[in-house]
Amino acid sequence: MVRVHVLVEGVAEETFAREVLQPYFTQHKIYLSPRRLGKPGHKSGVCKYPVAQREILITLKQETQAFCTTMFDYYGMPPDWPKRKDAGHKLFAEERSVMVEDAMLADISSQLGGRFNCSRFIPYVQMHEFEALLFSDPKVLAGGLELADDVPIRHITNQFKSPEEINDSQQTAPSKRIMGLNPGYAKVSHGIRVGQNIGLNMMRSQCPHFNGWIQRLEDLAHSR
Repeated sequence: MVRVHVLVEGVAEETFAREVLQPYFTQHKIYLSPRRLGKPGHKSGVCKYPVAQREILITLKQETQAFCTTMFDYYGMPPDWPKRKDAGHKLFAEERSVMVEDAMLADISSQLGGRFNCSRFIPYVQMHEFEALLFSDPKVLAGGLELADDVPIRHITNQFKSPEEINDSQQTAPSKRIMGLNPGYAKVSHGIRVGQNIGLNMMRSQCPHFNGWIQRLEDLAHSR
């Protein structure tokens, strides 16, 4: 069994990793161990980079046969994350995420020295909050929100090349758009249930950056 520590920013991401991702990876003999960063009871959100850096380093040092990955929101990142300021000038959304991921890997590798096997650290930075993935299937999302049909959701998705690009504003973030359609939406209970109903295959088919992350984790099954 391959063990992968998944460091996340909040309750929703932790639950998503445990209840949506883990059942899938169990088939591949990969065990995900999700954990929120920060002190117990802290407000969800991306912490400052020194806090994340410390947790990543401790995780990689303590269990040298395990892997470590992340699930953080680019849009909510403080500017002290590696290359976060520079990435803001990139034209395409995925390029911004990749720039931060590459910089995180370079930083962690330099901190751990030349003997560190950099394949053990797989940074993943999603452009926006995890609700973007729920737009992968407008029909299922509409059903989960108890809407009459999926027309309002398709009106949103048709504006973007991919659900991953919805959307860098406090007013138009994925969760805010969902709450505009159903004010009773609860991030964890509703969001995770909708995610389970959509399934990873549909999310992967619509969200290329997310799919690349899942593929890299799948490949760990052949790393031993």
